[in-house]
Amino acid sequence: MPAAREQKDESESSSEDELEKHPCIAWSGVSKRIPVLLFCAEAIVSKDVAIRSVGEKYNLAFKIVRTESRLVRGILVNHGFHEVHPNSNDFNLMWTGSHLKPYLMRSLQDFQKVNHFPRSYELTRKDRLYKNIQRMQQTHGFQNFHIVPQTFVLPAEYQEFSSSFSKDKGAWIIKPVASSRGRGIYLISNFFSVLLDNTCLVFQPSQIPLDENILVSRYISNPLLIDSFKFDVRLYVLVTSYDPVLIYLYEEGLAR
Repeated sequence: MPAAREQKDESESSSEDELEKHPCIAWSGVSKRIPVLLFCAEAIVSKDVAIRSVGEKYNLAFKIVRTESRLVRGILVNHGFHEVHPNSNDFNLMWTGSHLKPYLMRSLQDFQKVNHFPRSYELTRKDRLYKNIQRMQQTHGFQNFHIVPQTFVLPAEYQEFSSSFSKDKGAWIIKPVASSRGRGIYLISNFFSVLLDNTCLVFQPSQIPLDENILVSRYISNPLLIDSFKFDVRLYVLVTSYDPVLIYLYEEGLAR
C-alpha cells in the first residue's frame, strides 16, 4: 500500500537514500518516486524499531470496522500505524468484516485502501459462486466448467430439488450460503440425515428449513480419502487486482 499520501517534496529528498535501503520500502511508479510499504511477517514477534519507523514517519493510520482481528492489528501497530476511531475518515487502511456500500467506495481517496473488492462476494458466497459457474457453463459449454456436482439453491429451486431427491437414493450435502468453518453443514439421503456430531435422523426435503438461502449439492459418492477420512486442501492467495487479474500464491498450502 502507498506509504505516503502525496509524493515527497524537496525537503524530504535528503532521506530518500535512507528509505531506499529500508527493508519495508519499495519504490514504484514511472519515475520510481512512489513509496510502497512492504509488510514483514516477523514484525509481529520481533517488534523491530526500524520497521516501526516507517509508519511513524508517514503518520500512517488504520481503522478496523465490524470485525476483530488481533493479528491484523498487531501487524499494523508493529509497522508504526496508529489506530483511529471506526467513524474517522483520516486513515490509510480500513480493515472491515463486511463489504462496503458503493457510496463508501466512491468516497475513498487515492491513498486509502480497503480489504474488500466491490462485489467479491460473487466468488466467496456459495450461492453466488454456483450461479456464476452455472452462467459460465451456459456461455462456454458445460464440459469446460464441469467442476461442481448437481446443485440447487433453496428455497428458490425447492421443487427441482424435491424431484431429483425422490428419484435418487444417494446422499446430498446441505450448506449455509454465507457461513464458514463447516458450521451448519449436514448430509441427508432418502433414509437418514447425518449431523456433524454423527447423530442420525430420518429426514425429508419438507423438513429442510427454508427461512434463509441454503445450498444443496449431490454428495460425491466416491470421494478421495486419506486413511478413510475426508479432507480439504487450502491454497492461500492474495488478489491485488481484477483488471488486470493479479494473484499471488503463497508457497505453502494446507491439508486437514
